[in-house]
Amino acid sequence: MTTPEENSSLERKWQERWEADGVAAVDTADPATRGTYLLVMLPYPSGDRLHVGHARTYFLTDALHRFRKMQGETVFCPMGWDAFGLPAENYAIAQGVHPRESTFANIAAMKEQFRKWGVLYDWSKEVTTCVPEYYRWNQWVFLRMYERGLAFRKKAPVNWCPSCETVLANEQAEGGTCDRCKSPVQQRELEQWFFRITDYAERLLQGIDTLTGWSEKVRTMQRNWIGRSVGADLDFAVPALGEPIRVFTTRPDTVFGATALLLAPEHPAVPRLIASHPSKDELEAWVSKIRSQDRITREAEGAEKEGRDTGAVAVNPFTREEVPIWLANFVVADYGTGALMAVPAHDERDHAFCRKYGIPVVEVISQPERDSGPLDCWTGEGTLLRSGPYTGMASEPAREAIAADAEKGGFGGPRVRYRLRDWLISRQRYWGTPIPMVSCEKDGWVPVPQSELPVVLPPDAPFTGKGGNPLEKVEAFVKTKCPRCGGEARRETDTMDTFVDSSWYFVRYLDPANDRAPFDREVARRWTPVTQYVGGIEHAILHLLYARFFARVLTDLGLLDCEEPFAALFNQGMITRKGPSGRVEKMSKSRGNAVSLDPLIAEKGADAVRTYVLFLGPAEKDAEWSDEGIAGAERFLGRVRHAVERFLAAGGTGAELPAAADSPSARQRHRAVKRVTEDFRAFSFHTAVAHLMELTRHAADLVADPAADRGETAETLRTLLSLLHPVAPHLSEELAERLGGTRSLLLSGWPAFDPALSVEETVEFAVQVNGKLRGQVSLPREATESQVLAAAEASDAVGRWIAGKTRVKAVFVPGRLLNLVVR
Repeated sequence: MTTPEENSSLERKWQERWEADGVAAVDTADPATRGTYLLVMLPYPSGDRLHVGHARTYFLTDALHRFRKMQGETVFCPMGWDAFGLPAENYAIAQGVHPRESTFANIAAMKEQFRKWGVLYDWSKEVTTCVPEYYRWNQWVFLRMYERGLAFRKKAPVNWCPSCETVLANEQAEGGTCDRCKSPVQQRELEQWFFRITDYAERLLQGIDTLTGWSEKVRTMQRNWIGRSVGADLDFAVPALGEPIRVFTTRPDTVFGATALLLAPEHPAVPRLIASHPSKDELEAWVSKIRSQDRITREAEGAEKEGRDTGAVAVNPFTREEVPIWLANFVVADYGTGALMAVPAHDERDHAFCRKYGIPVVEVISQPERDSGPLDCWTGEGTLLRSGPYTGMASEPAREAIAADAEKGGFGGPRVRYRLRDWLISRQRYWGTPIPMVSCEKDGWVPVPQSELPVVLPPDAPFTGKGGNPLEKVEAFVKTKCPRCGGEARRETDTMDTFVDSSWYFVRYLDPANDRAPFDREVARRWTPVTQYVGGIEHAILHLLYARFFARVLTDLGLLDCEEPFAALFNQGMITRKGPSGRVEKMSKSRGNAVSLDPLIAEKGADAVRTYVLFLGPAEKDAEWSDEGIAGAERFLGRVRHAVERFLAAGGTGAELPAAADSPSARQRHRAVKRVTEDFRAFSFHTAVAHLMELTRHAADLVADPAADRGETAETLRTLLSLLHPVAPHLSEELAERLGGTRSLLLSGWPAFDPALSVEETVEFAVQVNGKLRGQVSLPREATESQVLAAAEASDAVGRWIAGKTRVKAVFVPGRLLNLVVR
């Protein structure tokens, strides 16, 4: 076993050599250069150290980087920093320093961590989103969008903490209290800036079908967030307002069963409806509480349905009957119209709500007969009942007829709506891209001329986290001249949502020093879309949706030639660990269950940590960390080292060649190359490590066997080290050099396998039923229990002994037999 000092010295040697040789550098500007664009989601430098929970993403991406480079691909793999935003700002407040100071200190610390981990990036293309050279192009794109009507301003609610005197993000106001001072959060209406992403809803939706390199899970999440719904708008007259309230419904065929009108607490009609209510103060307090809750919590399937009666009524446009108007917590303002008709007989949420509050239930769609009797709430289709002239019609034609009649009558009509809402980009925070607009009393809002970009964030803002937006207090920043009339004007003090920064960074990496444009179109044409994108499932909706939106905007501006930015997407699972509470949870500092990487690597070595993390389990699934588990990775790497050292000690040089191309040992080596190659292509890093462990045992047996062909032994060791390199790069480089290697393994090529020699060895698995031999199945020796079971069930000889019986258990002996216990 090597000492920590020996590990550190060996790893530093190879890290310095890779850096000096520029093995990760790619000249993206060279017209002759094309290749694989491998990208990991850029991190937030909002803390000074990355822990084990973060490392999985970087380790598996680096393993993929090295694998593809060894296969001869030109791999562009850059790194940068999502440096603006609330996490970095909060960290700076907690440290009592300016966010620029803490952010760049954290970046330096994380870069050093990456180096010590042995992960390769093209640092010549590094991007940091908080520097003017980057965010000037955020501002440039904003202005181009403003010219096209895609950037606009309107009123929108925000969470306001009166104690901290600042706006809070939804995640800072969960439960209706400020996460800093625990004061009750208020709702305020503020004029804010938006991007009109809804103009792209249909294009974004249609594009999902082309994303064949994404998981169906993520594609479904994107579809659901965009939420295309076909239905009808219907106007319910409201006598108390003197004007109607419009609802959107996907089931206009149920309108005769609408017995209430439900409004979102944020609906603009609410203040007028409750103005004269005897319990106005109580209603307003309830509205404020509900509005402070995030949308996901309110709409969750099992969430408690809450409501309040406004005392006002509306008129059903088809029955002409009055129905009560209620406020409901599960109705949100940013879906449909913020109002819906409650049809408790045919919608489960409406049913639960109306039953709770005693609102009538009227069945208007027939149910199919069933032995157990009719359901309380039938959500399917059928024949219309109690529906006036539409009675007896089937649901689908009735929907079309009712929507058409609403259009003829001037109180609605057919409508396609989307769940997707326009993107609110305003943040009343300091640490973000200044929005390049000025307010003039004469000319209103006027864009900053492009020649005056960037609008630079002033470094001297009073930064305390309290007292509102610090930018408002910097007179030299706020006071300016109107670009149109030359009169006195004020700069916009809102900054942009940090998602803007991360929506186009993948193209800036390709041309980061460009001071004439965001990037060169020709360079982007050669390198986009990104070949493989890697990151957490938590970004499956907003970040990916906004990046897809930006790609379309940039395409419409003539800068990009692809509407989809990421051809393939891989979402790694989280690393979990038991915390102080005793629960196994996602690893994080806030939960007290994070494992610090720096001391772990100092003690065990980067290769051991990398190997263990990649061996934890399927990369796409969550995996539980074990402090003891890394010892197995250490022992494995120790066996690799021992095999090479023993071979050299016995007089081997590493230059020997196999005596025969085809031998049992050569076949085992070719099978190992085939398996590991397929594992890496499938992101199955844990099985790749398992196959490397198996090849290591074979190599050790060859080294220990004096009768073994020394050339085959040397070839097996060389192959092992090449296959091991993406997992444990430092040790594999060192041992390959000792075996006579003169070039980095990264440049020496990936081992090839002969298809004829890599055919899996097959064996006859005995299949027993209740201890008696009932048949045999021929499968590769490595077949798993599930594979042998499937083959046994498909076998006529075995099938007749288990047909119609219940399997109690199965006993599996790898490579030999399967015993099924049935009754």
